[in-house]
Amino acid sequence: MRVSSKILTFNPIFKKAPIVSLQGQPVLLFNQQHTSLLLALEQKRIKVFSECRNGYCGACKTRINSGSVSYHTEPLVSLDADECLPCCCTPDGDLDLDLSSDGAQVVISVPNAESTKTANL
Repeated sequence: MRVSSKILTFNPIFKKAPIVSLQGQPVLLFNQQHTSLLLALEQKRIKVFSECRNGYCGACKTRINSGSVSYHTEPLVSLDADECLPCCCTPDGDLDLDLSSDGAQVVISVPNAESTKTANL
């Protein structure tokens, strides 16, 4: 029996959606439904101070604990290597931000159980 090498190759079109975490707590799967990280965070009720819609750039500056982002619009403020502007970027892969998950819907593990559940904190 002959097996085609095309069957065994990885298809780069299918890529895992990035998991966005806040201080290590997973809160969302970024699956390209939103045009920016800020919109995705706001939909999950995550408090991010931003003045982007009022013409002030830099207010949503957020520290990145791990991961990286790509910008669809060039930031107008200077950023350190561990900072991002959620209003004009999307995650490149799994991303952990230094934001509080208070009030957000997050995924938590149940001790001594194999399942996870969603809770409002």
